[in-house]
Amino acid sequence: MQARRPTIAAVAASAGVSKATVSRYFNHEKLLTPDIAARVKKAITELDYAPSPMAQALSRGRSRLIGLIVADITNPYSVAVLRGAEKACQEAGYLVMLFNLGNAVGREREAIDALAGYQVDGFILNTLGRGAGVVEALERNGKPAVLVDRRHSGMTADFVALDSADAMETACKHLIGNGYRELMYVTEPKKGVSSRRERATAFNKCIASQAGLVAGQVFEYSEEDGQLLEDAIRALLLRAKSATDGRRAAVISGNAVVTLRIASIAAQCHWRFGADVGFLGFDDPEWAPLIGPGLSAIAQPTDAIGRAAATCLIDRLHGEQAAPRQILLPGQLVIRGSSDRRG
Repeated sequence: MQARRPTIAAVAASAGVSKATVSRYFNHEKLLTPDIAARVKKAITELDYAPSPMAQALSRGRSRLIGLIVADITNPYSVAVLRGAEKACQEAGYLVMLFNLGNAVGREREAIDALAGYQVDGFILNTLGRGAGVVEALERNGKPAVLVDRRHSGMTADFVALDSADAMETACKHLIGNGYRELMYVTEPKKGVSSRRERATAFNKCIASQAGLVAGQVFEYSEEDGQLLEDAIRALLLRAKSATDGRRAAVISGNAVVTLRIASIAAQCHWRFGADVGFLGFDDPEWAPLIGPGLSAIAQPTDAIGRAAATCLIDRLHGEQAAPRQILLPGQLVIRGSSDRRG
């Protein structure tokens, strides 16, 4: 049978003091006499007692736990942001507890209440951005929160994300500079997701700034729309081929999930990236260089986003009272064969 772990009561009894005195010893309070401190230390050694970190933290009003809620843990973006946030939290003496929503609408409030039950000190939210009752749940639990990537309607909080407008402008300028004049931006459904709306708006703005020279459209994709997406890309290629000015067609993908679907369609249709169709995607997954001539990308600074979110939250936990901050970080254009004019 497993031996019972010694308790603080056992230490107190062995030293002939109260449990409060043992707690004061661990809190390094200077109220103990040298004799009492020596007796407590001797009892701790003899019993091989180790205090519970959680109990110590809670006794000081802090658990040193951060709750991280993500929309979909299978999304490479979420995993990369988690790593950055976890490293920053660890360096500051905090641990991260994760709740994966699995893209299920309406679970955000459940996630907040569940993590609050573990006495987390605050939240980092990379959520769906449209769940009901999130603001009320945060107010009820009285915990600070930082938003990552997606804003939340009715919620004023620190916000950390990619500078989507700047990144989209960079993507469009690169493609247009390489001779692409028929562009299509493929995004997952925009409704209720601020980052998707912002990128679509920036794309349309870029097209409008090139009125008469460049044509563009936004296509909203979901898993059941595979054939519709294939048909849309096929029509895009036909328009470019039918034009008399030798224009080329290119697709911009909203994230790695969409990129994988487009790559699958291209393989099935025997379309060559960089030759038959240009391509550039938001996110730069590790497999992007392995497809065709390599897929060009806007690499998101996921580690920096995670770290900045954790730092913002820890600042709040340490008493920061400034107005909510918005931190927009630049993406990095990674050029490969899929968007090269030599394709």
